[in-house]
Formats: sequence, structure tokens, C-alpha cells
Amino acid sequence: MSLKSFHIVFVSFTFLMSLFFVLWSRLLAKDISTMTTAIGWCGIIGLILAPIYGVYFWRKSAKLIL
Repeated sequence: MSLKSFHIVFVSFTFLMSLFFVLWSRLLAKDISTMTTAIGWCGIIGLILAPIYGVYFWRKSAKLIL
């Protein structure tokens, strides 16, 4: 697996983990605390930023010759 492919897999994994954090903090958490809310907000930020970075990296890596 090339470094480019590994990076795309890592960004996809980051997106899925962010989705899990949001779902856990909103639906599965037993108690709603400040930390649970913070984890949920970090997950939302990850859901927004991971795809943006993934598209940016995909376009940038298409121009590189490795």
C-alpha cells in the first residue's frame, strides 16, 4: 500500500471515528456531561473537516508524481 493510499484510508477512518463520536455522544451516552458534549462537538468538527481535507489531499496528490 502506497503512502498516498494509506493517507486516504486514514482520512476515511478519521471521518468514521468522528461519526461514531457524534452518535455516541448524542444517542448512546448514559449521562450527558460537559465532556460528552465536548466530544460530540469535536466529532461534528471532524465530520466537517475530514472530507474537506480528503478532497484537498486527493486533488493535490493527483498532481504529484510519486
